[in-house]
Formats: sequence, C-alpha cells, structure tokens
Amino acid sequence: MSSDAPDVPDEVAERVKNVRVEDEMEQSYIDYAMSVIAGRALPDARDGLKPVHRRILYAMHEAGVTSNAGHRKSSSVVGETMGDYHPHGDSAIYDTLVRMAQDFSMRYPLVDGQGNFGSIDGDPAAAMRYTESRMSPIAEELLADLEKDTVDFQSNYDDRTTEPTVLPAAFPNLLVNGSSGIAVGMSTNIPPHNLGEVVDASIALLQDDSLSNLDLMEYVKGPDFPTGANIVGRNTIKEAYTTGRGRLRVRAEYEIEEGERGDSIVITEIPFQQNKSRLVERIADDVTDGTLEGVRDLRDESDRNGVRVVIELKSNANTDIVENRLLESHLERTFGVINLALVDGEPKVLTLKEMIAEYLSHRREVVRRRSEHDLAEAEDRAHILEGRLKALDNAEDVVETIRNAEDRDAAREALEAQFDFSEAQSNHIVRMQLGSLTSMEAAEIREEYEDVQAEIERLETILGSQEELDAVIVEELRDLKEEYADDRRTSIIEDAGTVTDEDLIPREDVVVVLTEEDYIKRVPTDTFSSQHRGGKGVIGSDLKDGDRVSTVFTANTHDYLLCFTNQGQVYQLKTYEIPEMSRTARGKSAVNLLDLDDGEELTAVVNTDDFGEDEYLTMVTRNGKVKRTSAGEYEDVLSTGIIGIRLEHGDELVDVEVTDGENDLVIASAHGMAIRFDESEARATGRATKGVNGIKLRDGDAVAGLVATHEGDDRALVTVTENGYGKRTPLTEYRPQSRYGFGLTDIKTGERNGNVATVKAVTDDDHLIAMSQSGQILRTVAGEVSTVGRNTKGVKIMDLDDGDHVASVDVYTPSEDDE
Repeated sequence: MSSDAPDVPDEVAERVKNVRVEDEMEQSYIDYAMSVIAGRALPDARDGLKPVHRRILYAMHEAGVTSNAGHRKSSSVVGETMGDYHPHGDSAIYDTLVRMAQDFSMRYPLVDGQGNFGSIDGDPAAAMRYTESRMSPIAEELLADLEKDTVDFQSNYDDRTTEPTVLPAAFPNLLVNGSSGIAVGMSTNIPPHNLGEVVDASIALLQDDSLSNLDLMEYVKGPDFPTGANIVGRNTIKEAYTTGRGRLRVRAEYEIEEGERGDSIVITEIPFQQNKSRLVERIADDVTDGTLEGVRDLRDESDRNGVRVVIELKSNANTDIVENRLLESHLERTFGVINLALVDGEPKVLTLKEMIAEYLSHRREVVRRRSEHDLAEAEDRAHILEGRLKALDNAEDVVETIRNAEDRDAAREALEAQFDFSEAQSNHIVRMQLGSLTSMEAAEIREEYEDVQAEIERLETILGSQEELDAVIVEELRDLKEEYADDRRTSIIEDAGTVTDEDLIPREDVVVVLTEEDYIKRVPTDTFSSQHRGGKGVIGSDLKDGDRVSTVFTANTHDYLLCFTNQGQVYQLKTYEIPEMSRTARGKSAVNLLDLDDGEELTAVVNTDDFGEDEYLTMVTRNGKVKRTSAGEYEDVLSTGIIGIRLEHGDELVDVEVTDGENDLVIASAHGMAIRFDESEARATGRATKGVNGIKLRDGDAVAGLVATHEGDDRALVTVTENGYGKRTPLTEYRPQSRYGFGLTDIKTGERNGNVATVKAVTDDDHLIAMSQSGQILRTVAGEVSTVGRNTKGVKIMDLDDGDHVASVDVYTPSEDDE
C-alpha cells in the first residue's frame, strides 16, 4: 500500500482555504451563540414569545385545539409540535407547555390545562400522557387573523410545511406575561404586568409618541406578578423602565393577628417564583437552630383558595423583631429586571417606551397587511356581485345564451363575448342556480353589494390614513381590555429604609447578669426597687447547683459594649441581643453571644458610646500591670474576639476604664491599699502588649479595681468588700503619687470585711447594683453609704448569707423618670 498522498484535482484545490484555527473557532462559536440567542432563549419583542412557545400555540391552532374545543392529551400536542416544528426533544416542549398553563407562573396563562400541572410548592407536573390541554381564550388573541397574510411564514426544519416567524399578537404579550431565559453570554428576565395598564399605556403612546418613560409610568404602575405580593419602593421600578435594567425588592404580603397565647404572623402572598414549601422549610430550620427566636409554631394552611402560612409567636416574643428578621431572611426576594428581547433578529435591552413602541410598530404592520388582505377579498367579491347584478338585469338573454351553448366552456365564452363579463364573472354565472334569479335574491345581492362597497371604502380609508389605522388598533385594544383585564395583584409600597432590630427595640436600662457557667440574661432595672443599704436584696437569678454569679453590670438596650475577660480577650456585644428574662430566671447559655473558653469570665464592660476623640482604654491586671491603648484599635472586633492585652503567665485582667490622656488613675488592691498617679506615666501601646507596673503588691495581695478621675472631681470612691461592707471617701483624699508604689490605706480589711471586691466612683445620686455569688441582688442609693476617711472599716451595704460573697458591683445613674 502506497503512503503517497492522493492527487487533489485542481478545481478542489482552488476551493481550499487556509485559516487560523482560533479564527475559525471564534466565528463558529459566534454562529452557535447567535443561533441559541435567536432560535431558543430570547423572546421576540413583537409577540413576546420564544420559538418554542410560538410553535406550541401554532401547533394547537393547526390541530384545532382552541378554547372552545375539547381538551387534548398533552402528549398529542407535544408530538405535533415536535414532529412538525420544534425538533428539540419532548421534555423541553412539555416543560414549556406546563409553565404556560400555571397561573402562578404566568400572569395570563396561554394554555388551559386539565390535570396536575404542578404547584407553587415546586411539585412537578404529571407526565404528559396524563394531562390534557387546549389554548386559553386570550392565547387565541395572539393568533387572531393569522390566515390573513398578517405575518411572514418560513419553512419548518425539514421543509415539509411552514410556520409563522411571529404571531399577529392582538395584545402586548412581552410586557403582559413577561419572559425569562438564559442565552450564550446574556439573559433576559422581563416581569409580567397588568393587561389593563399596558393597554392604556399602548393607547397613550399610539396617540402621542412624544411621551417619555416617566409619562408612561402614569399608566403602568409597575410589574404585576401572578402571585401578588408587594414591590418595595418606586425608584427601582423607575430605573428598570428607564434603563431596561433594575433590581426590584419583592416582599410577601402578611398580616399580624393577635391571639390569647401570642401574636401570629400570617403570610397570604409570596414573592414571584418563590417555592412556598421551601420557604416554610427554611423558616423552620432557622427556628430549630436558634437563628429565629420567639416562634412557637409554624403551619402551612394553604389550600386551593390561596396561600396561608401561619407563624405563631410565643407570648413573650417581640413581634416587631421576629417580623423584621423574617423580612431580612425569608419574606423578601430580589427580582433582577433585564428587558432583553430580539429586535429585527438582534438582542437589545429595551426601556418601557421601546417595548411598547416595538409592539405598536408590529401591530401597525399586522393591521395594514390584514386590511390589504381584506380589501383584496372585498374587491374580488364586489366584482362577482357586479357580474351577478348585470346578469339579473339581462336574465332572459343570459339564460338563453347558456341554453344555446354546447357546453360550459362555450357558455362562458358566449357570456364574455355578448355581455362583456370577465372570466371570473362568467364562471360564477354559469354555476348559478335558477333560484337565484328571484326578485328576493336580487334584493339580497344588491344589499350585499352595497355592504361590500362600504367595506371597501372603509378599508381604503384605513390604508390611506395613519390616523384611521391607529384608530382601529385603539378600538381593538379597548375591546381586548374590556374582555380580559383584571385588577392589579401586586401592590407597590414605599421604601421606609432598612429597619434593623435595634430600631425596633425600646430604649430602656437593664441589668445584665452572667454566671461562671456562662448563663446570661438581662432584666429591666426598674424590676429592682431601691432599698436601704444593709438590706438583703431580692433573688436576682435562680442558679444551677454549683454555679455562681461572676458579673453584673448595667447598660441600655441600645448600647454596644466591649466585654473584656480575665484572659485578656475582648468581645463585642449588643445589649438587646442578650435574652430578656424574668428576675428569677436562670438565663440562657451565652455560647451564641460570647465565645468564652473554660475558666474565662467577664471582668470589665465598656460602653462604646463613651468613646470620643483621642480616648484610651486603660487596663489593670491582678498583678498590678497597667496598659493604655487607643480606643480606635478596638473598633473592629471579630465574633471570636480579639486580644485586648497580652498577659504574663498566671496574671488576669481585672478592670478597664475609658480615659482621655489627662486623667489620674486610682488602683485599689484586695488588701485595702490604693494608689493614685497620672495616666501619662503609663505610655500608650498597642493591643497585644503587656503594659507597665502600676502598683506594688505585698505577698498575697492582688488588684481589685480601677477608677479614672481628674483634678477637681467631686465624686467619691466607694469601696465594697466581699463580705458586703463598704464606705465612701472623696477622691480628693487620694493624693497623687508616682507610679509603682504601695499607695495608701483605703479600707481596713479583715475577718469582718473580707477582701476588697471592687471600687467605683459615684455621686450621691448614683445607685449601686450589687449581686452576690448565690444570685441575690441589691439596688441601693450610693448616698446612703457613709462617707468616711480612708483608713476605716466602713458600714454594711449588703446583708449576705453565711458562705455567700459579693460577686460584682456596678454603678447605675437613674434617669429623671426612674422611680
């Protein structure tokens, strides 16, 4: 066998071209993309249909499966469509047919389905052999006058028959039913609209083509989805109509129903193309994992009459917050508008005016071609009627001529020669019956001739005047509106802006309690009435066996707090996120709020509202270290916390104060010592630093607290010991010293008092909120605590049971209306 290449004839060689493979690939891909764009994925701007929709309707039309005929098996319709017009597979055709029959997918369904055509829960339709379908009445309006040469036809895929390139479309289907599809490198997503509004806008633009998009919005208020719901804000609608692109916020329709056991949120309409079953499932998932709190029960009570999803809330749930979180996560969806359609076979993004204008241009062409077709038929009929009238006037001679002829052909020739009839007239007269020569028949023919002449005159007027042609379109649109228009389903509501949970929370002062086992809760401060000092207080928390209170502090529900732990970590906490509970409740696990490690406890809480320019967070550790860091370094706190201070082995963070760079610091120790020095003696450093020595401690002593003061400060330093004793001493009695000294005696400690638990700076009107490790809480006026000198024992502030100790103390400044 020879390996020589065969000889190539010269005429073949001349047709061979050398091309770069990348150029050929690029052109081939462009051809493929345009084929998909024009032949499958994008609707025509004139009739609003993709080829598969158009072919299904035309197949139904040809098969006589109209709205007044019986339903036909869907498999039969699919077979006709696939066999003659759309050879792309039965599943693609049937899926399209199903969607055209779904009243929750199309604003005005084009197919009247019988059987299971799916549901809003995402249930699939039954197999095509089980369902039946036919055209809906409004679909017939898309094909009206198709036989009157109103549109062009093209050969089908195998040249056996022809199909229309576009339908006459008596209404603007592109806007009315919308369209969605993904092509190569582009996609379309046109929302459905209300038929009556679109017709009114079309008539208005037909009568005044200078109208702008904004002018047309006086008629078309916005999309009108088959599932109703609400569009939030008008600006997004304006953007979509004026640019052809936009993002609409679609919100479910719901109402709040009050009940004896708590409110209920009842959803009655959901956003377009949202799966109701999946919506209920996602809400249930959020309730289960704790993301959505306050929900007691969730039921789907929907039936054939409409959607009804009931979300029952707990009696103590904040309805506004639950509602807001449902809106954030479940009850709102974004509908991305892309008004992309084929114009003259090319994809184009259209504004509202351009979409209506393209339809009107098409409709003018349809009415013009229909009128020309009707005029030709009317003129042909008038010609025949003229011949019949002439024959009636010469009835005896015409009959005699026909009777004397040898055959029909001879009779026709004789009539044409003797009476000057045309071929068409003579053919008709030869076929006439004698009964048509009666006087009554003659009168009917003359009446019909006059009617035909009037019709010819009307059609010639339409074809000769643009205004008359537009008047026909207006009249037909109005008739169609009268027949098919209905009320809007989708409401347009104003955008009140983003509402956060914080906006819905009432401002109130609360007491926050945290235990060693990380149970946390908040209780309104007015739950605890003020008592005289030395009282026992009331139960502030029902603790688990072995658990103890570690921290108590006061805050406002709108405060953003920085929480410092004994291990030097910093967490951010929003007060309103802490669960509100009764005075005696144990609290809830803080694991979802604070990611604390074993043995990690809150030791200081700082309100970010206290931050100003050039502010510092000044910290003190149990071993007497002091560190200052700019408050700005604590602005971005991760959910897992950040490092607030780097601690030496065995040391712990005790207290934190906000300072301005010119404050004095007072550090108190557990054994009753206190030192005051200028904060500038501890230079500012970064977050992950250790700080410098602040106070010298004797063996067994440790830092108990920190207070920031300044020259002329008329407040007093209140010192509270672990056994519930304490005293007030003016801050002016603590003279400044140099950093890292032993300081002065602040209070006498011993068996009666125990060690110092904490120190705070107070005015006479401030209240102290003290809580014991066992959960007793006392609120008392600071002014009732005796003012004495430094080196004294103090008085009883809180009466504690044997073995109980003060866990934490905070200062609360009551408002004017606080009792």
